[in-house]
Amino acid sequence: MSITQERKEALVKEHARNEGDTGSPEVQVAILSERIANLTEHFKTHAKDNHSRRGLLMLVNKRRSLLDYLKKKDQARYADLIAKLGLRK
Repeated sequence: MSITQERKEALVKEHARNEGDTGSPEVQVAILSERIANLTEHFKTHAKDNHSRRGLLMLVNKRRSLLDYLKKKDQARYADLIAKLGLRK
């Protein structure tokens, strides 16, 4: 259910604004999106895993908060991130 260290490093490298950037909202949202996708796949086979479902809801809420923050601070970065991750239709 969690992501591997190599995948996390690849996400950081892809979405980082500067060298060694791990705390920007773009990187955090990318990592959360990967974890959410993994948990969504998990629920396809484990439909009654309600403890993990609570964790999924917390991850989605955290991602939503970070996206709201980014939208408020810099609309262009928000639009770029949404397009890159494919979160909106």
